Amino acid sequence: MKIKYFLPMLFTAVLLFSCGNNKTEENTKKEKATEFEYVVEQFADIKVLRYQIPGFDELSLKQKQLVYYLSQAGMAGRDIMYDQNYRYNLKIRRALENVYQNYEGDKTTEDWKNFETYLKRIWFSNGIHHHYSNDKFIPEFSKEYFDTLLSETATELTGEAYDVIFNDADAKKVNLDEDKGLINGSAINFYAPNVTADDVDKFYAARIDRTDETPIEYGLNSKLVKNDDGTLEEKVWKVGGMYGESIEKMVSWLDKAVTVAENEKQAEALKLLIEYYKTGDLETWDNYNIAWATSTDGDIDYIHGFIEVYNDPKAFRGSFEAVVQIKDFDMSKKMAVVSENAQWFEDNSTLFPEHKKKNVVGVSYKTVNVASESGDSSPSTPIGVNLPNNNWIRQHHGSKSVSLGNIIDTYNNAGGTDKLKEFAFDEAEIEAEIEYGQLADKLHTSLHEVIGHASGQINPGIGQPKETLKNYSSTLEEARADLVGLYYLPSEKLVEMGISPNAVGIGKAAYDGYIRNGLMVQLVRLNLGDDIEEAHMRNRQLVADWAFEKGKAENVIEKVVRDNKTYFVIRDYAKLRVLFGELLREIQRIKSEGDFEAGKALVQTYGVKVDQAIHKEVLARNSKFKSAPYSGFVNPVLVPETDAEGNITDVKISQPTSFSEQMLDYAKRYTTLPDVN
Repeated sequence: MKIKYFLPMLFTAVLLFSCGNNKTEENTKKEKATEFEYVVEQFADIKVLRYQIPGFDELSLKQKQLVYYLSQAGMAGRDIMYDQNYRYNLKIRRALENVYQNYEGDKTTEDWKNFETYLKRIWFSNGIHHHYSNDKFIPEFSKEYFDTLLSETATELTGEAYDVIFNDADAKKVNLDEDKGLINGSAINFYAPNVTADDVDKFYAARIDRTDETPIEYGLNSKLVKNDDGTLEEKVWKVGGMYGESIEKMVSWLDKAVTVAENEKQAEALKLLIEYYKTGDLETWDNYNIAWATSTDGDIDYIHGFIEVYNDPKAFRGSFEAVVQIKDFDMSKKMAVVSENAQWFEDNSTLFPEHKKKNVVGVSYKTVNVASESGDSSPSTPIGVNLPNNNWIRQHHGSKSVSLGNIIDTYNNAGGTDKLKEFAFDEAEIEAEIEYGQLADKLHTSLHEVIGHASGQINPGIGQPKETLKNYSSTLEEARADLVGLYYLPSEKLVEMGISPNAVGIGKAAYDGYIRNGLMVQLVRLNLGDDIEEAHMRNRQLVADWAFEKGKAENVIEKVVRDNKTYFVIRDYAKLRVLFGELLREIQRIKSEGDFEAGKALVQTYGVKVDQAIHKEVLARNSKFKSAPYSGFVNPVLVPETDAEGNITDVKISQPTSFSEQMLDYAKRYTTLPDVN
């Protein structure tokens, strides 16, 4: 699971889990580093940033080679993410790239600027649908102008791939509204167009044994298709199977990585990953995850595979992603105390006793610096990750949680405090955020990933949440992990552990930011009139709105209108903490017992519908700010230096000058799949 950070923010209260998405919409106070240009450019609702790789120059040659090989293994799978997101994404992207590189007409017109923005949005989202809202992009140029561009550059784009740019078809990448059809209403390319949600349910009901205490992650690495005779078949993503061209290149780079592994356990895990890619066998994937989760020595680590299921409305299939990371030794040492106290957090939580783990094992937490990202982690990146996702592996063998330190630092150096001042109620709230907000972010991320996702247990024979809670599982899991963090942030235990300077100050800043974001600020991401459909946004509103509603009788959170502006003001922080603990207990009960109806009721009642008057006001108040609500990154360029025999003698880092430059370079160097797969 992962947490994603969406700028601009003040408090990373919003955790996205593989967890992975999380941050508020306000900007944090930063001291900007003038020697490094963090901002690349801004377009539409996107700001593109750069990040540095602290500690890279101190690595040995062998470690630099490992980082480079792993980064190339990730880039080799870049095309997979495009194709997973929509069946015509690659064809459309390549046609537009050809136009962009070959058009010799007037590039000062609004039409051309709109075409350029449309292409950049596709690059940023790995396809024609928004990376967060899942809505299809609407081009701000005419079909006639587009036809001219195609003609003058001799670019071919016809049929459905052409039509879908301008029509209403496949309007939502991931649809979570059952009334519109979870599968038929989603453009995601995990299922053939003639496969229905009922087909999926029946297919896996016949295969999944809910009494199996060590189940594989069914469907994780395949596309489900319907044959001419009506039978269903999984097209497995492996060497020799679907996406085989990309996976072969990935394997070739992973083979090189094995030769420079830091230790035997790391090499063993890499070899199992290679075997998995060659066979597509999900038991091998489990064996790999056990080896990876228990391989905790070394300075270099990585994430690689079909992992997060957020993009599957049925929560079976994993999106491809790759992250290469270098350990931040100082911060990892400081934060190790969180994982060392995992059992204390479990024992002292508000969960029912039967839902608590009696023996929390193998929770590893580190702060790392990212060296490369690809697939589902790029350009929009997580700020924290907790893996593996398979519950029984986490329970019996442990998990790894990481906070992406250099990504968070970049966010902290790329914004201001204007939005905070607009949406915070008073100077005390502003000052608390400025003094404690950044640290509260980091602590919430660590508690969310390390303790939150590792806490609790499922009752025997109930089955996995994707089977029992279905399309609500991701939202409820993110809410559960958020609530663990929120419950413990005001705890004196964190002060005793030496990671929090002030329980009251940290708690207040965290609670103010979470309520402010969940009830108001995150709405800047929606068009007026829209429901909330993205799982992490649903999670944040669910938690905040439930607490507001349940605390009304005692005025725990007060809705205040001042000078025609609305604020949600916390009047009783202690009682709010109690409410968070109660909701945590209930969501864990829902997960432990597989109570679909109760989970559905929570999400639909508190996480989906938006107060339209509040939304209209938020959009109006936000309209004066120029900073984009979403941010992502270009990757530093790893440049190998070689001797006369072709052996790598060093790896240097350079920074791309523009977003377009990097995207076109990637298209040239990492094209691995045909237009349609």
